[in-house]
Amino acid sequence: MKQFFKFVFASMLGIFLMSLIFFGIFLIFIFGVIATASEKTVDVEPGTVLHIVFNTAITERTPNDQLAGLLGLDEDKSIGLNDILADIKKAKTDNNIKGIFLDESDVTPGEATSEEIRNALLDFKGSGKFIIAYSEVYTQSFYYLASVADKVYVNPKGIFLFHGFSQQETFLKGALDKLGIEVQVLKVGTYKSAVEPFFLTKMSPANRLQVTSYLGSLYDHFLTEIGKSRKVSKDSLFEIANDLKIRFPEDALKYKLVDGLDYKDQVLDELKHLTGVEYKDDLKTVSLSDYTKAVPDRKSDDKKESKNRIAIVYASGEIAGGDGDENSIGSERISKALREVRLDDRVKAVVLRVNSPGGSSIASDVIWREVMLTKKVKPIIVSMGDYAASGGYYISCAADSIFAEPNTITGSIGIFAILPNMQKFFNDKLGITFDGVKTGKYSDLGDVSRPLTPEERAILQNQVDHGYDDFTKAVANGRHKTQEYINSIGQGRVWTGEQAIKIGLVDRLGNISDAIKSAAKEAKIKNFKLETYPEQKSFLNKFGLNMSEQMKLHFVRSELGENFKYYEQLKGVTKMMRTPQARLPYDISIN
Repeated sequence: MKQFFKFVFASMLGIFLMSLIFFGIFLIFIFGVIATASEKTVDVEPGTVLHIVFNTAITERTPNDQLAGLLGLDEDKSIGLNDILADIKKAKTDNNIKGIFLDESDVTPGEATSEEIRNALLDFKGSGKFIIAYSEVYTQSFYYLASVADKVYVNPKGIFLFHGFSQQETFLKGALDKLGIEVQVLKVGTYKSAVEPFFLTKMSPANRLQVTSYLGSLYDHFLTEIGKSRKVSKDSLFEIANDLKIRFPEDALKYKLVDGLDYKDQVLDELKHLTGVEYKDDLKTVSLSDYTKAVPDRKSDDKKESKNRIAIVYASGEIAGGDGDENSIGSERISKALREVRLDDRVKAVVLRVNSPGGSSIASDVIWREVMLTKKVKPIIVSMGDYAASGGYYISCAADSIFAEPNTITGSIGIFAILPNMQKFFNDKLGITFDGVKTGKYSDLGDVSRPLTPEERAILQNQVDHGYDDFTKAVANGRHKTQEYINSIGQGRVWTGEQAIKIGLVDRLGNISDAIKSAAKEAKIKNFKLETYPEQKSFLNKFGLNMSEQMKLHFVRSELGENFKYYEQLKGVTKMMRTPQARLPYDISIN
């Protein structure tokens, strides 16, 4: 028996040691692959076309997740707006790049994201190089980008969507009534309509007014810019969309929104002609992801690198306490980044890039505090992305200057909290009752198994009122306005960037490059290097920390497919029940 246990122990030890060796070899292999991939540069041949296809999500920064692809967990892979803009700018002066081919895309970026990409394409055209666009299906979002092209082609049997903007909201009151669940609402702001789906069955008059206003502003800008590029009046474009005059590709050609009805092989032949390639040879192209690794063919700048730095702090996603990640704003992580750049003497100015619908009012205030402290020692400029609303505006308002795109969604200055009363659900639907003992009158405040008493409701409403007072006071101080004025344009109302500049919530219309130039001017520096914060975690960092969560999310995403967004919305509802919220009325999705 003794020998048996010796044998078993020796076998287990051997298996354990072999596992360690195997795992070590695996890690060495992974590190080798990553090192090779990160060091590899792409050579671009003369006469190459930059091939742009948007078929993955567009985030603020390209994730550092090379290992994710090896493990098959990259279904949600994305490309960063930072790389897209940098690549288009690089291509403008790259002698090997002859033009851009905008190929059919199935991703719908945010309105301001589209604006930044479109403006980069317009700037690229200043080089005299061509842009050709083609698609079998033109969504309105992709056509907005494609309309800047020298030639726009659609497949003869394709689809061209041009019907105007719409926005729809889902109301849950009927379902909650059937379940016996009452949502107890506490809010400040006539237009703060995030809570409306829980107690109404349709939009309130105030909400309908604000949606009509900002949707009209977005649509007006959309038509104006397309009209400039296609040399068609805005009124004509409105009539074309309103009467749905484009029902077939031939109609798009008739109304001068496209330049030809061609199949892809015909478009590729034209690209060969433009780049001097024989028809029998393959067209030379390079994708965005590969071009990011390319060194442009132009004379290098021999100037000595400056020690001056401008820091770009990325704050993207919903705002919450804790660390957050690349797709959410953790107050701890962003505050740490702001402290780091504030204390770094090399950093002469800061650009805070905000792309957020808001979130926890407490977490927003924590970040606002760090912005205030940074402002005291060096210039800090805000660049707004698709959203900088509610909590997203809260963390922006203390900056020296605020830049937004015309179609940025901002404002929504208001606070709300919701608390479900599930007494009828538990009692009538499940037959569950509760009883207990408490040591104080308010010991069980917030218990979802019963309704709030009038006294409890008054206490919670007072807390929400106090939060709104803090919010409007912070905005008033940051924007050099009276609190009364901020309250008059606040009340939870949503504005576009174009509207916000007229009422003083934004200083200038512009993109992140404009914000960087402004930061340099405020710091009185001409030569500088850009550094980005917070540091991006690689997939390998995440691998050991939350692998089970990654696997679970991967499974849910793959099972739900397009319905994954509803899963995320339900998770969002549970978050809203924890703390007072300064966030957009709802997830704005324009069709």
